[in-house]
Amino acid sequence: MNNLSKKRNPTIVDVAREAGVAPSTVSHALNNKGYVEARTKEKILKVVKELGYRPNQRARRLRMGGAKTIALISAMPLGVSGGASKLGFLMEIAAVAAEEAMKKGLALILVPPQPLDSEPPILEVDGAIVVEPMADDPHMQWLTDSNLPVVCLGRWPGRDDESCVDLLSGYTAELLLEHLKAAGARNIAVMVGARERTSYVETEAAYREFCRRESQTPLLFRLDEEAGEMAGQLCAAKLFQDNPEVDGLLALVDAFAVGAVKAAEGCNLKIPEDLKIATRYDGLRAKLCRPPLTAVDLHLQEVAALGVELLVRRLERPEQALLLRPQNPTLVVRESTGRGPDPTSG
Repeated sequence: MNNLSKKRNPTIVDVAREAGVAPSTVSHALNNKGYVEARTKEKILKVVKELGYRPNQRARRLRMGGAKTIALISAMPLGVSGGASKLGFLMEIAAVAAEEAMKKGLALILVPPQPLDSEPPILEVDGAIVVEPMADDPHMQWLTDSNLPVVCLGRWPGRDDESCVDLLSGYTAELLLEHLKAAGARNIAVMVGARERTSYVETEAAYREFCRRESQTPLLFRLDEEAGEMAGQLCAAKLFQDNPEVDGLLALVDAFAVGAVKAAEGCNLKIPEDLKIATRYDGLRAKLCRPPLTAVDLHLQEVAALGVELLVRRLERPEQALLLRPQNPTLVVRESTGRGPDPTSG
């Protein structure tokens, strides 16, 4: 068996060459069309398995004139995307993405969050949008192995060659840290997820630079995303016990932030008098928390529209990788960092 270059995926021509048959024979064997001798078919299937060949379903549908279908996939686990967030981050993107896809003659499939140890779903789609992929993301690996055009919402760590809509995570982290400082926090800790996602990597870099400028020792914690609120609560309780001087907390994941609020209550810390807390996504968790959490408007409607636009470009020219940037995120200040209720409301 010849060794194929690891820089590309095996094609039907490779399978035919290894099996000593014509590409049309391989196609007939895989699609159960025409007559293929049983022994020949068995040999072809063996070669397919050995080479790791996967049929290009997109090319097949395009040849047959089928409708183009794209998938919207959340790379975030259930611990982050479950609960109140089921109606938040992903759905906010999905609503706009579905509308934009329909305008362009595309059907959109929404793939809900999956456990991190589960197999990627088997989908027959022409391309996909993946929300905040992590390094070595199984969804991204499956999509690229299948030669499918893919667009990331948020950079794929270490893969600047993939098309993406930049979520401007470094800018967002600086915005929140400077706000906590302006609100009076002098000893700020940060919680991010333990997985390698660009939002976490850029937040950590921004925080370390912030600490250097402010002559503060970094207090950075990487938490298990799948543990959700409980991870934030347990980490925050120990943080407040071991570091009573901490008066500011940026919990990047909203589930961690809600858990930290519960820990503060258990430690008799008043928010925002004793502790100021902020998170990134301005979703239901931030709005329904008590006190409501200062967060950031990521302009997800614009992000979703750009994602669909970018994927359409990739469908037309799969070899072209592009980067698009939405408008800068904007701060949404709430009671968790010191703003009291609006006296004119109600």
